[in-house]
Amino acid sequence: MKFNKTLNNIKTYEAGKPIELVVREFGIDPSDIVKLASNENPKGCSPKVQEAVVRMVSKMALYPDDSMFALKKALASRFGVRENELIIGAGSDQIIEFLIHAKANEKAKVLMSAVTFAMYEIYARHVGAEIIRTPSYEHCFDEFYAAYKVHVPDIIFVCTPNNPTGDAVDRESLYQFLEKIDSNTLVVVDGAYMEYAAFKDANKAIAPKALIERFSNVIYLGTFSKAYGLGGMRVGYGIAA
Repeated sequence: MKFNKTLNNIKTYEAGKPIELVVREFGIDPSDIVKLASNENPKGCSPKVQEAVVRMVSKMALYPDDSMFALKKALASRFGVRENELIIGAGSDQIIEFLIHAKANEKAKVLMSAVTFAMYEIYARHVGAEIIRTPSYEHCFDEFYAAYKVHVPDIIFVCTPNNPTGDAVDRESLYQFLEKIDSNTLVVVDGAYMEYAAFKDANKAIAPKALIERFSNVIYLGTFSKAYGLGGMRVGYGIAA
């Protein structure tokens, strides 16, 4: 049987090994293992979340409200945006996949940092898009703009703070870069770790409302997996005009 030839260029994504697998492979006591590979919150999730999940257990046999009405309403209130400016995904990973399939094809080009979140490339290769990377491990917007002028990419990924390097861009530097990008180029600002950057340095805090009001071609991605300790729940969101 023949499959889509673009699949030949996709490497298997290897997530951080679960503790159970390390125990089986190496015979190590679980209490002696500290898992760092997946950036999971070591404090776990809020007790309020655990209580809410317990209350909902009896409804697990029912399909959920696929309009995500309550979640969109809460996120809209949290960020000061409209509910129709939100998209919900099974983690922000799924929204990345949506964006790639909506905007890219085998003739498309996707620009990203030299080292960044692996799923950008994996999903781009699903559709046969060409991957363009900047030379530096950190996000250097001079390099991004130089590559943009040469390749005219269909999608640009900016991950801030970046996974896995941890560098975070200044808000004004990002805005200055975005001002120079054509409105037909989709720019994805992945803020999966934004809560940490915003807490540490106000200059690196990117507010989704201000971002999408200023740039109609930009989507901001957020997730409940990191700061909120809910990786296993698979809930991510995108905010865009």
